Amino acid sequence: MKSKKIQNLDNFTGTILIPVFETTAKSIVPIEYHGVSVYSQVFYGKKDTHYLVQKYDCTHVFIGLGKELDYKSMKTIFRRISAKQKELFSKTVALVIPDEFNTNQVEAAVSGLLLGTYNLGHYKKSDVHPLLKTDFELNYIAKSDLEGTINKAAKIARAQLEIYALVDLPPNRITPKYLANWAVETGKKHGFEVDVFGKEKSEHTGLHAFLSVGKGSAQEPQFIIMEYRPENAKKHIGLVGKGITFDTGGLNIKTAGMVQMKCDMAGGAAVLGAMQLIADLKLPVQVTAIVPACENSVDAHSFLPSDVIQSYAGHSIEIIDTDAEGRLILVDGLSYLIKNYKPDTVVDLATLTGSVVGTLGYECAGLFTNNEDLSKKLQQAGDAIGERLWQLPLWDAYIPDIESEIADVKNYSGKPVAGAISAAKFLEFFTDKHTSWAHLDIAGVAFGDDEFAKTKHATAYGVHLITNFIENL
Repeated sequence: MKSKKIQNLDNFTGTILIPVFETTAKSIVPIEYHGVSVYSQVFYGKKDTHYLVQKYDCTHVFIGLGKELDYKSMKTIFRRISAKQKELFSKTVALVIPDEFNTNQVEAAVSGLLLGTYNLGHYKKSDVHPLLKTDFELNYIAKSDLEGTINKAAKIARAQLEIYALVDLPPNRITPKYLANWAVETGKKHGFEVDVFGKEKSEHTGLHAFLSVGKGSAQEPQFIIMEYRPENAKKHIGLVGKGITFDTGGLNIKTAGMVQMKCDMAGGAAVLGAMQLIADLKLPVQVTAIVPACENSVDAHSFLPSDVIQSYAGHSIEIIDTDAEGRLILVDGLSYLIKNYKPDTVVDLATLTGSVVGTLGYECAGLFTNNEDLSKKLQQAGDAIGERLWQLPLWDAYIPDIESEIADVKNYSGKPVAGAISAAKFLEFFTDKHTSWAHLDIAGVAFGDDEFAKTKHATAYGVHLITNFIENL
């Protein structure tokens, strides 16, 4: 998508998008733009409404914003127009930028328009959305030049669209090898280095916990390491994302909800998308990211409940439940990252527990850290763009939940309570007491229901959150 600033609508024909803040249903003053008057009896800018008027060879789309709106609401409003009024974009399009809009609101609106092009029907025949055509040009009317803001919005949306697809596509396509290849190709395109450890190199490296999870699958595990190293880097951030491309539960096989377990790599996908976006925006921060990718399946080679396995950190782990596998691959990722790259701050993302969904529902992710400054910065980054976080405790009172009599630690407490917390304590055990580490449990927000599809689908949660956090360090 290209963009061009235009001074006015003289001789313009096509679709005009006109955002309108709410007035009142009883207003006697009509909303007016481009010679078109709209009276409050039919439209007054109420949030989540729009009104079409055909005049002067133009389709005027008045878009209701409500009285106040946040970044996420703005993005959703414009995504709705793009997704559900696709035919409006088959013509020349002009977006009117109100004087009241700040750059964040412009960014959210343009990003929303592009996100509205997403089609969940990957294996259905359908026409390409007009916004995605190479010759599409978005005209905009504004007092100032917003080219930089619009370009940034497009980069954010493109990264999120990539992650929508990675999470929504089926597991017979999105295998560990597919994720590794995606990382390599994206690194070449956007400017970060990628190294991938297959099974043999992972064994040689000592990634025993990671390899144990993938033992029951025909898909070869892939330990993906990405490095973005700008010359002017001011800090070094480490990321780790859970990349379970499908989770049967292993021998503790899932008895419900398995059809949605293609989304169990959403944390890894968020890290992949964040790497694309960080490099695309050329942020002045060094980032090293690891996505341990494998499939938790079932066969004669699967690891067993009551097995004791080793880890990269050298700690032994008693396996209580093979469905608590995400934390096993994460700890090897965390240990390897911290030991070999020594980042200033480490953040991991994972669809880790159903417990966090029971606690927080589908509104926000669980945040675990003992670093209050890091907690504050992550929450601020999330609040600013509508990817919210809520901090839960990491008190040492929960350590007994992961203590084992036969090994250094066990992977599951066996209790029906505090599951998200005990999982976070398990991860913390392998961070070598890193003073700036945070764990984000995104199980309730990475894959869900909304108006844009009939079934659960990807949200790309974490891509923009992590990027915004790094951008504002």
